[in-house]
Amino acid sequence: MNAELIGRVRSRLVEYFGKVDHTDFSLVEPEEKRTAEDKTPLTALIDHTLLKPEATGVDIDRVCDEAAHHQFASVCVNPCWVDRAAKRLEESSVKVCTVIGFPLGAATSQVKAYEAAQAIDLGADEIDMVINIGALLAGEYEVVYEDIRAVVKASSGRAVVKVIIETALLSEEKKIAACILASSAGADFVKTSTGFAGGGATIDDVALMRAVVGSAMGVKASGGIRDYAGAKAMVRAGADRLGTSSGVAIAKGEVGNSSY
Repeated sequence: MNAELIGRVRSRLVEYFGKVDHTDFSLVEPEEKRTAEDKTPLTALIDHTLLKPEATGVDIDRVCDEAAHHQFASVCVNPCWVDRAAKRLEESSVKVCTVIGFPLGAATSQVKAYEAAQAIDLGADEIDMVINIGALLAGEYEVVYEDIRAVVKASSGRAVVKVIIETALLSEEKKIAACILASSAGADFVKTSTGFAGGGATIDDVALMRAVVGSAMGVKASGGIRDYAGAKAMVRAGADRLGTSSGVAIAKGEVGNSSY
């Protein structure tokens, strides 16, 4: 793991945010790893996902029932389905997760914050937000930080916030910066991918993200996780949540279709 690069990026961001009082980079401990392996059943780490635009109410009911049956961590659905999913799962321990600013991350921070707050009011327990990818690539780190912070504030302790950094579009340095910014903004997880940007989770990306955030945050691997072996590999690399539409196949030891 490139601890030297992680340290250099962190130092630059500390200098960049030197006048931002609420930025605490001491949360980040490079090379400190956390793994859920052998501690939690694999099924309990799965966010059972259905984000296809053609999904119907019947489809949402099905994934909710599957999640309840297999005791997945959550179902992840688009915001318009949060209310339906919450009602379907009200007698279950399965959480309702939704996506914000999805899949491009290009909505304004105010819109993302409103979308998150409304989703929580409708029953969402977890918020997976997409960062402002263009701002990150341009090195506009304060824009990225404030974008994440707006959603964290809107969630106000009522929901877990996961930050989708879209690893397929980023250099190693930008992945590190995104993780540090998410941690400093108060998010609970960093997440690899939307599944819509031409690439999903990789072992190397998950390991890098875990090295950057240490034990301070969760790491969610998503995109391209189709089978039990692949899911276990992500957990071994440091993931403690898995986003996949192949949850049932994974639970059965089969190979599924991981497209959202």
